[in-house]
Amino acid sequence: MNIKPLASYIFWKLKYSHKLLKYHGIHKGKSCFIIGNGPSLNKMDLSKLQAHYTFGLNKIYLMEQKVKLNLSYLVSVNDLVIEQSVNEFEGMKIPTFLSYRPASKINFRNPNIEYIYTGAKKPFQKNIMGKIREGATVTYVAMQIAYWMGFEKVILIGVDHSFKAEGKPHEKQVMKGNDINHFDPNYFKGQMWGLPDLETSEIYYNVAKQVYAENGREILDATVEGKLEVYPKITFEDALKQASLK
Repeated sequence: MNIKPLASYIFWKLKYSHKLLKYHGIHKGKSCFIIGNGPSLNKMDLSKLQAHYTFGLNKIYLMEQKVKLNLSYLVSVNDLVIEQSVNEFEGMKIPTFLSYRPASKINFRNPNIEYIYTGAKKPFQKNIMGKIREGATVTYVAMQIAYWMGFEKVILIGVDHSFKAEGKPHEKQVMKGNDINHFDPNYFKGQMWGLPDLETSEIYYNVAKQVYAENGREILDATVEGKLEVYPKITFEDALKQASLK
């Protein structure tokens, strides 16, 4: 038996899991946007999101150089992203959900950081005080957190579901030249990144769709020219009209 992962989980469970209880149902019946990191974000007026509930993912903080997002939450579970974003996550003034295993290697002191535990076998976790399935994408993790918070409608933007890369899914490579797969050319430029697994993520996107629907909730996709075909499409303008205000 591999004791280390078990010991890590037990430590997290005893010290951090209870802190997630305060988020349970706090946005019941509301709607939110989950903001991916695709280049399609550059085709949108993201300033219109400031009055809405939003989840930013990974290095979305780079977008703040162009437009003030006024994010509600941030989520990151990728070990490389967490390692590359220590200073930015340390300075976050909003609840920032990080995967405990990679984040525990770093001495974060920011009281706004909340630790979640990823690596579950369970397909979809309704209770984030337990292990969460990553589903090959941080977007899926954010969907589970949004469910725990009680959001009734989740709207995706910037989830392009399209990457230009050569190699196997999850293979780690150094990004040579500008990053054309994300909204900022410097996103992974000159840094290590893990190649996406679109097939696996699509499987879990379908799981999320089913779980939300079974509980009277829905996920919509307002990504501009997005390639994901799992969720009903909606324009960004219509999404803004339907979305809850803070």
